[in-house]
Amino acid sequence: MLVVDADPQANASSGLGVDIRSVEQSIYECVVNGDDPKGAITNTEVEGLDIIPSHIDLVGAEIEMLNMENREQILKQILVPLKERYDYILIDTQPSRDSLLLSNAIAAADYVLIPLKCDSFSEDSAFRTYVLCNEMRKSKTSRIKGVGVMLTMVQKSAASQDIRSDCRAKLGATLFNAEIAFGKSVDNSINRCVPVCYSARTQPPAKSYVAAYEELKKRLAELEEK
Repeated sequence: MLVVDADPQANASSGLGVDIRSVEQSIYECVVNGDDPKGAITNTEVEGLDIIPSHIDLVGAEIEMLNMENREQILKQILVPLKERYDYILIDTQPSRDSLLLSNAIAAADYVLIPLKCDSFSEDSAFRTYVLCNEMRKSKTSRIKGVGVMLTMVQKSAASQDIRSDCRAKLGATLFNAEIAFGKSVDNSINRCVPVCYSARTQPPAKSYVAAYEELKKRLAELEEK
């Protein structure tokens, strides 16, 4: 699997052990300079998992992209030569809805999974992104076959139950049954730059990630059959 870190904060990169200060080629060079994406691929310590890292320079990429032709299709074209090399390509984006980088990621995607942190502010933001994705699906150039929403940092509380019920009422089957449980083991895994499924596989967050993966895999298979 390949992770493409399209977030200027570069959390996916640092979380997988990449020192973004020493990266010679990142997604920024691919987007702005047209560099070969194969040269930006970095191996991680997780077997079978590579990443095209982000860089702080990506903050200015959107301004530089404004005058480019087909500016909302740049990332899509970058990933074309990599599709046969990987079973899955996961694009990590910034949470901002009004972003050319986010629009690029959605335009390049076959499936969009929106993580919704279990609080009221995140709920509103996730719904707006959900609407944006469905609007973009109407485009003739869209590749999107489906959109899903998944609750994260879920706790055993009345507040989490209320948000779950509200999301289910508004989203129906779009909302995943699997949820990512809240737990300190996630922070510990981030500090160690190792996925929680490796560092704390018996803990609730790790088990919930496994369940989420299985549900995602099932949903993608069902979309391919249509």
